[in-house]
Amino acid sequence: MRNIKYSLIIPVYKNEGSIDRLIDRLTKLNRSLSNELEVVFVVDGSPDQSLARLRDLLDGLEFSAQLLAHSRNFGSFPAIRSGLEAARGEYFAVMAADLQEPPELVLSFYDSLSKDECDIAIGARGKRNDPFISRMFSALFWWLYRRLVVKEIPRGGFDMFGCNLVFREQLLRLEESRSSLLALVYWLGFRRKTFTYDRLERLEGKSAFTFARKFNWMLDSVFAFTDLPIRLLVVIGSIGCLLSFGLGSIVIIAKLAGLIPVPGYAATMMVVLFFGMLNILGIGLVGTYSWRTYENSKRRPIAVVGWRYANTKS
Repeated sequence: MRNIKYSLIIPVYKNEGSIDRLIDRLTKLNRSLSNELEVVFVVDGSPDQSLARLRDLLDGLEFSAQLLAHSRNFGSFPAIRSGLEAARGEYFAVMAADLQEPPELVLSFYDSLSKDECDIAIGARGKRNDPFISRMFSALFWWLYRRLVVKEIPRGGFDMFGCNLVFREQLLRLEESRSSLLALVYWLGFRRKTFTYDRLERLEGKSAFTFARKFNWMLDSVFAFTDLPIRLLVVIGSIGCLLSFGLGSIVIIAKLAGLIPVPGYAATMMVVLFFGMLNILGIGLVGTYSWRTYENSKRRPIAVVGWRYANTKS
């Protein structure tokens, strides 16, 4: 086996048209890394000929490579996870197969990681050469993501990242379904370094990451990483109960003053106002306990030890 120092994980889904161009760029990348690159292709149940094309090219590649094939489409996060588990290098990076992110950016990742400047290198999107509608929906998505889930995440999000062995091992410990890789990267912490790049125009095919998928992914991110919706229910219910007391007092005073001639109106209003808000508050309180149970069921570690030092006498 060739000397492998750097591992690059590439999920593949509906990327048949870009594979030849991808292989050419990876070959140049391997030469820049003194032939110490390993590429792990993970075909995530792609319905096109991506798997067959990569299988035909595998033995003729200049660089070390592994080809994994999922039994069906599980999603990009499980594909990245499969690739990280199989990778054999000392430093790792993840990029998409559509070449909208510049492969040369991983050189900066590897350089910073090998110099021990960071544990996780983030490729933050700068400009996007995408259609206007796509840019608009993407901006809305990432605005909501930053507001509801991870405030530190880059404004344009990120798809590429690199990490060292310590970070990879901690990331693989988090065995969660219906979660967000991006949020987990930031949840783990560690030393981060951000690199900005311009997202390139897609030359082959269409992105499989549609707005519907982004929306579902955002819901997974919200429900897996924040109890904000539940806390909103508690706040709304608490404020509503206070308001119901105030409005109820006004209704009683108006009834006693003879300003409400309709029989039963005052009692009906008080019951609807009070018990309606009490119901919302109760749902919020029950949801709070349910959230705590759900948090424990995810089995995330209470704390993550990234480094351990001891003196020579230990």
